[in-house]
Amino acid sequence: MLTIHTADLVVSGAAQWPPLPGGGVLVEGRQIAAVGPYEELASAHPTARVRRWPGLLTPGLLNPYGPELLERAYHPDPREVAELGTEPLMGERLGSLEMTDARWGASARRGVQRMLAHGTVAVAGDLLRPAVLDAVYRVGMTAEERFGDPPGTPTLDPLAGRSLTEAILMPLPPYEGMDATFAVFDVPDEAALAEDGARRCVATVVEGRLLYRRR
Repeated sequence: MLTIHTADLVVSGAAQWPPLPGGGVLVEGRQIAAVGPYEELASAHPTARVRRWPGLLTPGLLNPYGPELLERAYHPDPREVAELGTEPLMGERLGSLEMTDARWGASARRGVQRMLAHGTVAVAGDLLRPAVLDAVYRVGMTAEERFGDPPGTPTLDPLAGRSLTEAILMPLPPYEGMDATFAVFDVPDEAALAEDGARRCVATVVEGRLLYRRR
């Protein structure tokens, strides 16, 4: 089935392809079939399903803190909020928990969902726990190599201290064949995205699948 994802502004992430107001991404299965003005895509493919999003459609983002957020932090279960709160537990607080492989896997699955809610489609760093790797790969995210530890404090926001160009996994090309992996943020432009960060994510698509949508 063909689906057109359209937003107020489509940003490719590459300098040679300027932002496209009223643009769209045509998705066929798991791949991008075309990127261009929405009206042209809709006219050429009148039976395609249309998903309209507010704001800015960008390539999917890479979070540089894969091991720190998924193997050195615990993401509490909603049933544990009264006791543990909602934020990832690290350091001494993590050390006080009894962590099993099953608990690491459940934590990683929740962590991955929180990452998707920030437009993240890949993490960087070596992941060593099989349960954590399974949580990442099961949704179609990837684990990328990194050279050295990234600066700053681990955060779920891949745009914290980084520009959009630095944070994207791979630009959106205006041609077919690439995996349909991108995110949408409810902001008017790149300047607002830099100011507000990835918390304004409204949708994340990985290999053509809508894995996160803000309710």
